Amino acid sequence: MTIRTITRTLAILALAAALAGCGRSRPVLHIYNWSDYIAPDLIRQFEREFNCRVMLDTFDSNESMFAKLKAGATGYDLIFPSSYFVGIMRDQGMLQPLRHELLPNMEYLDPDFTAMAEDPTFIYSIPYMISHAGLGYNKKRCPDFEPTWAMMDRAAYRGRMTMLNDMRDTIGAALKFLGYSLNTTNANEIAAARDVVIRWKSNLAKFENEQYKNGIASGEFLVVQGYNGDIAQVMQENADIAYAPPKEGVALACDEMVIPHDASEVALAHAFINFLHDPAVAARNTTFVFFHCPNVASYKLLDEATRTNATIFLPADVRSRSETIRDLGPHNALYIKAWDEIKAASAR
Repeated sequence: MTIRTITRTLAILALAAALAGCGRSRPVLHIYNWSDYIAPDLIRQFEREFNCRVMLDTFDSNESMFAKLKAGATGYDLIFPSSYFVGIMRDQGMLQPLRHELLPNMEYLDPDFTAMAEDPTFIYSIPYMISHAGLGYNKKRCPDFEPTWAMMDRAAYRGRMTMLNDMRDTIGAALKFLGYSLNTTNANEIAAARDVVIRWKSNLAKFENEQYKNGIASGEFLVVQGYNGDIAQVMQENADIAYAPPKEGVALACDEMVIPHDASEVALAHAFINFLHDPAVAARNTTFVFFHCPNVASYKLLDEATRTNATIFLPADVRSRSETIRDLGPHNALYIKAWDEIKAASAR
């Protein structure tokens, strides 16, 4: 038996020991995640394997998740924030360190993508999925579509377009449109991006993070800023819908798994994290949600259509023009101010 095998065996035994109490008491794991972001059959499989129940609450933005927690919401054992919020939550004492001995499947994390994580040594978080926010559009009804953020200036689609109700993604789109970094801390650049979004606002039906999926599927909306996996799910149901990352670049996000400081089912939360990074589970989850799970051993288990799907796996040339959203510390205030001004501005 190799040292690596011994190490994995000991880790699994430690995990089993930590969960010994699951047998009769049927503990409940409370998860707070984005909507449509995990295959339901995997939750049922986990419940069977660990003789426990999973309760799932959902949020539609990092900001709303964070605000709910800061307002006093408790009882969650596992949360799925985007990477740039992990640092904020960590610095405010909202997270507890992870026990790596209970996470043997960490070995399958793809090193090409773990550098995107806020916490690349995984002290407080483990990567879950890689996402990016580009443009979904109706191919039949947008014959002049171009893969550029300038689509938001098209008055011909006024009232039939949406952008995300997400401060960093939406201001980030305008920053990339202007040729700036979406992590800039230059107040003048952020102000210029604010003005662009206010101009775009006159063509938008609204800012929102959920209904755009049904809206573009039904034909209510013709062009939407949306997350790649969400659009890919719509594409499975409607062949007229397509996804394109704008040529100026997109915002990349690494969504992660964290355990809050006051979690009651800590061992079970670790078990769920480890379960999601079992290669076979990760492959099934990728196929269902159409987001990229950075689990290198899972790639060979994907069917060819999924493995070569450019909506899931961003092409290298687009990735090179894109950026990962980062926590900017005190400079976050510049984005909050700009976002408040965008929301308060009247459509022109």
